[in-house]
Order: sequence, then structure tokens, then C-alpha cells
Amino acid sequence: MMKTYLFPLACALFSATTAMADPLDGTEIRTFSTATLPETQGPLTGAEFDAYATGKTLTYAESGEPYGAEEYLPGKRVRWAFDKDTCKEGIWYEQDQNICFIYEDGMDPQCWQFFVEHDKLKAVFQGDSGLELYEAWASDGPLSCMGPQVGV
Repeated sequence: MMKTYLFPLACALFSATTAMADPLDGTEIRTFSTATLPETQGPLTGAEFDAYATGKTLTYAESGEPYGAEEYLPGKRVRWAFDKDTCKEGIWYEQDQNICFIYEDGMDPQCWQFFVEHDKLKAVFQGDSGLELYEAWASDGPLSCMGPQVGV
């Protein structure tokens, strides 16, 4: 229970710093200026999302708890991992007002709407759950991926 309360506090304390360690992979994290990306009334367009995300690894949280991280590569390619899970390669594309992701596991596209709130991304899943994720950390380093059967 204490972790839930400390996570938002930690985010607030470290948001003004220039570097810290990512809890998922230990890489250095740099804060990024979003001066070119003002808070939006509606969802980000594909071009706005691409301009903000490409070249970064974003760690997302749900209700103050780490959820997963995604590395945004050139050419609308991505690498996703749930918190401390094996990475999945995929692509993203814009459809209507959504940013949709298809991963190598063959599941149906996962479509989200992205908004800018308080200089960070908020992602709202466009499915039955209505899951909302918030950008907790940004890194310019690669996503640390666990391989299958590591440590076995």
C-alpha cells in the first residue's frame, strides 16, 4: 500500500531533475521538454504522437503503479514490455483519432487515444476496459528486454 503513495511523490520529486535511474531497466532517464507539444483538448494526431515519442522509451503507470514501457523506434516501430516482462516487437499506425498498435504475438490491434496533460502523455485504451495509463518516466535509452528462458 505504501508503494502506491510513494510512486506519485517520487515522480513529482524527480520531474525537475535531469537524470535518474529507470526502475525497469536501470538506464539513465533524462527529462524532455514538451514546449513544442502543448496540452491538447483532443487526442494527438499521428504526426504529433510521432514527433513526441520517436526516439524515446516511455514508462507508463496505472493508478500510481508501474504498468509497462515502450520504446518508440523510427518508422513507427515499437518495442513493448509489461512491467518486467519479455519484450514484444510491433508497429503503430493512426486510425481515425486513435493510435493503434499491432505486436508480433498476432493479437488484434490495440487502439489508444493519447493526450498531453501536465507535459506528459495520458493514454486511454479504446476498448471495453477504458484503461488509462500515464507517462511516468522518459528515457532516450533502449528498452531493456528479458529474453525467453533467462535464468533457467
